[in-house]
Amino acid sequence: MKIKKMAGFAAAAMMCSAFMAGCTVKSAASKGNQAGDTIKIGVNMELSGAAAGYGQQEKNGIELAVQEINAKGGVNVNGKKKKIKAIYRDNKSSTSTSASVAAQLTSQDKAVALIGPATTNAGTATIPTANKANVPFLSASATAPDFTLDKKGKVQPYVFRACFKDDYQGITAAKFAYDTLKAKKVAILADNSSDYGTGITKAFKKAFKGQVVAAQYFQAGDKDFNSILTSIKSKNFDALYIPAYYTECGTIIKQAREAGIKQPILGADGMSDDKMIKIAGNANSSDIYYTTPFTALSAATNPLVSKFNKAYNAKFGEDAPTFAALAYDSVYMVKKAIETEKSADSVKIREGLAKLKNFKGVTGNTTMDAKHNPQKSITIVKLENGKSVKGYVVK
Repeated sequence: MKIKKMAGFAAAAMMCSAFMAGCTVKSAASKGNQAGDTIKIGVNMELSGAAAGYGQQEKNGIELAVQEINAKGGVNVNGKKKKIKAIYRDNKSSTSTSASVAAQLTSQDKAVALIGPATTNAGTATIPTANKANVPFLSASATAPDFTLDKKGKVQPYVFRACFKDDYQGITAAKFAYDTLKAKKVAILADNSSDYGTGITKAFKKAFKGQVVAAQYFQAGDKDFNSILTSIKSKNFDALYIPAYYTECGTIIKQAREAGIKQPILGADGMSDDKMIKIAGNANSSDIYYTTPFTALSAATNPLVSKFNKAYNAKFGEDAPTFAALAYDSVYMVKKAIETEKSADSVKIREGLAKLKNFKGVTGNTTMDAKHNPQKSITIVKLENGKSVKGYVVK
């Protein structure tokens, strides 16, 4: 009996040991993804669909950064150079697809960091996956104020961004309209189908020292704004503010100018795409202003921007646009995090991103705050005849 008991105890002990080993493996697996010979960065991007203009810009910026880094031997990981492999997947500008793409990149592709999606709604859909997989997710352009926070206001541990927040854009635009454009009365035509449009509008209204004489709203995908613009035109206003994405902004600008609205038009970084100008037409795209973290105009005075813009122009045949610059910086931010932590494992990359200070990028110097938001300057670009002619830097 005693022997049997001991045998049973030994068997139980062996089972327990096996179980604990299994637990250890499971625990290790839950600690994120580990880099192999190459550093896999997953790119979850809007390469088709309504926001493809932003996604393609960001893909270009990522490609250029990866090309540059690999040409110099790669990323220094504790004394050893490792090259980056960017894995691109199209989320089709869909929140559900964004979530499934994030799962593929973290579990199937074993990416140690994610860049994208570009838009707030698509980005928000990927947050649960990033947190569960312990893989840091850096959006170049998701601007909703609470993007990096959960519903209780707690910081999402694996969520970061490279761009400023919507409320910062709204506040800056309000001050610029009042102080620089001398607009005492403004009309607002905003997209109320996204956190982007509603968030910026709220911040603008709160910060504007003058009077908001009209606030009209539309849904993403709307194409006929003539009745709304006719109503707005009847108001006495000094400037029109349109916080929306490039597709609707271009159509609104075109129809507003054709309706005889000659006042200055302001917008946010959603205007930072040449497709907006193509939709609006060069002749209609004058006296237009928008907030942005980047303009190629600064190449004249900033050597870092000049070098980047020349490389971008050589590769893609045009000056670098805003979202390409943000995504380009995003790759270098991941590189900096890896080299700071001397590790390319996903958990350590997260720690490196959280510690980012005085990172010198083409979109300005960046320090990551406690809520995983970058502290950086903002620029307001002026368009005349469809061309960027002036940049106002606001710190």
